[in-house]
Amino acid sequence: MQFIKDNIDSEPFDSWFKDITSLGFVNNELKLMLTSPFVVDVLEQRYLDVLGSAIKKVYGPGVTLKYYYRQIGNEPSTTVGIRPSSPSSTIIAQSKAQPANPFVQQQDLKPFNPQLYPRYNFENYCAGNSNKIARAIGETVASNPSVKTFNPLFVFGPTGVGKTHLIQAIGIRLKENNPDARVLYVNARLFESQFTAASMKGETNNFFHFYQSIDTLIIDDIQDLHNKPATQNTFFHIFNHLHQNNRQIIMSSDCAPAEMEGFEQRLLSRFKWGMSVQLDKPDFELRRDVLRQKSEQEGVELSDEVIEYIAANVCESIRDLEGVLVSLIGRATVLNCDITLDLAKAVVPNSVKINRRQVNFELIVEKVCSYYGLEHDCLFTKSRKREISDARQMLMYLAKKLTKMPFTAIGSRIDRNYATVIYSCKNIEERLPIEKKLRDDVNAIETALLSGEF
Repeated sequence: MQFIKDNIDSEPFDSWFKDITSLGFVNNELKLMLTSPFVVDVLEQRYLDVLGSAIKKVYGPGVTLKYYYRQIGNEPSTTVGIRPSSPSSTIIAQSKAQPANPFVQQQDLKPFNPQLYPRYNFENYCAGNSNKIARAIGETVASNPSVKTFNPLFVFGPTGVGKTHLIQAIGIRLKENNPDARVLYVNARLFESQFTAASMKGETNNFFHFYQSIDTLIIDDIQDLHNKPATQNTFFHIFNHLHQNNRQIIMSSDCAPAEMEGFEQRLLSRFKWGMSVQLDKPDFELRRDVLRQKSEQEGVELSDEVIEYIAANVCESIRDLEGVLVSLIGRATVLNCDITLDLAKAVVPNSVKINRRQVNFELIVEKVCSYYGLEHDCLFTKSRKREISDARQMLMYLAKKLTKMPFTAIGSRIDRNYATVIYSCKNIEERLPIEKKLRDDVNAIETALLSGEF
């Protein structure tokens, strides 16, 4: 060791060589005890020359070197043989199942904070068509930890669709069913920061040992490790250890493994070993359910028309919906007023960019007929049946409100004079404040027009 210490800096010596111990030298074979396969990888990549020179100086040429690892639990040991007399020679690796390593020093595993947010549970996770499959798989993993069909579980989708909530819900359910389970949630950036800090302090082995001890490792935003080869290499070895020991690995990303860039192929191939499941943008029904649930949790009452308006205009993510709700509550508190549709119309454009669907006369005809269950041609006839007459008035009212067409232009499209159009629009406007059913009809059709639903 003194030869190595004299030929490299003190910091890398303390990090990679200080804990190496000899298990004996017999028949020209030197056995060394190391802390983990990760250390072997570092030695072979960075310090093979100095290691080979040291062994040759002490034991002579032609020595076969075998590594043994000090693991936290039972694991088949791996031997790696090199010939120090020619350090540049090809490394030959052999792996074979053996009984528990006799040199293992069992450690007392200390409890730690799993970094799980209590509100991110399955009970608070709204189900919809966009997340139904992902939720079902997540609950299966959480309820049957011994079954590793979905290991690793790779959840991907755009920002704000509920990936973090889902993977944390799995961790929370696992802890509820088994409080002693070593479950850890960590985002990729924090994982990288921990690794960097451990490397600077010469505590990489402790870092590696800690992650080896985890039963269920949940890594959020794994895409943030792109173009980070050293951290990827560390995660590669941790992944291998956990997977080989039937520990559950759960990851989230903003894209599928096949679309990820800046990652080593050996790591990407492991991402694909288990189950990859996508979370889509929330559909209209899910957005409404989320708003209802979040408002109940906050103790705030939202009318159906407010919920419909927000759900129709805030379409990209659950996170945007939550942000709008917080803004609404804050504005209503400051103004000491109820959350009304007018207040929502004032707040929503400040919170998210509203991309309104282009509404034209033909689209309004389509939605009105769909809502009332009528054939398109009915609105253009002379029929005075109540259901047809009401639908025709609704068409004229919405055409004026949403397209700003002149009364004469609307009348010409349905073969009516402008006076009839004016009367119809005024009739709807006067009835809206006193007829809840009519208000519901207007809101439902308008929401469908702006969101593209039904």
